[in-house]
Amino acid sequence: MALSDRIPYQALIDRPKLVLPGGKKLAVWIILNVEEWRIENAMPRTVLSPPMGQPLLPDVPNWAWHEYGMRAGFWRQFKALTDRNIPTTLAINGNVCTSYPRVASAAREAGFEFMGHGFLQGPMHKVENQGDAIKRAVDTIAKFTGKAPRSWESPGLTETNETLDLLRLNGIEYVADWVIDDLPQDIETPHGTITTIPYTVETNDIVVHALHHMASDQFLRRSIDQFDRLYLEGEENARVMAISIHPYITGVPHRIKYLEQLLDYVIGHDGVALMTASGIGDWYRGQMTKS
Repeated sequence: MALSDRIPYQALIDRPKLVLPGGKKLAVWIILNVEEWRIENAMPRTVLSPPMGQPLLPDVPNWAWHEYGMRAGFWRQFKALTDRNIPTTLAINGNVCTSYPRVASAAREAGFEFMGHGFLQGPMHKVENQGDAIKRAVDTIAKFTGKAPRSWESPGLTETNETLDLLRLNGIEYVADWVIDDLPQDIETPHGTITTIPYTVETNDIVVHALHHMASDQFLRRSIDQFDRLYLEGEENARVMAISIHPYITGVPHRIKYLEQLLDYVIGHDGVALMTASGIGDWYRGQMTKS
């Protein structure tokens, strides 16, 4: 069976009527991605091409580009989110709890939901023992926070044919890898149901700035346009919007004000339900039980 066959086609216009908490129109969840890039390895992403086109290790400038986010950018984003009391989902490489305890501790104290994001940053296809890597991520987060993560976003949204089954085997209920809809959908595994949570490759600062190389204000403009349409559609049926941010992208000085403006725009609408990954998943499962 092809992996896609496990997720049967559903037309958005045919989905059952769903009601958000408080009768809101649109669920918005903010995903703050914190990752560990090992300087001895090739970088998962680069901002500078290598001299003479020959990749060199260690790759100091590209490692430092990301490291700036963990040392400086994260704290700007953290302040923007906590000053506004916005529920936040922290997509975290499990080992960040050990390698960047200052970051992980701040998120824990702020009550962020810890979402598994691999053990180290890198595609699931390249992990030597995927089941072990998932278990290590889950166990490390559980030990650090006192509770096992219920949600997961694979690094780069990568999955093999085995990933969903291994995630569910390790207690993961909700997965953000499938950017196929504006509402969740259930997927069956041998270990029980796992539910997709609508994520994004569109209102994602990596895509806007690191891949499409758009100007500093374009993440704000694109996200507002996305928000406005989903908010309008929410008059007919619930919608979910993800906003995905990375410390080394929208945590830098020339972009942070646009993230702050976006957050103010979102919370300025009465019809918004600010939620986390597992909050959306629990809501969806409750609604489907009623229908």
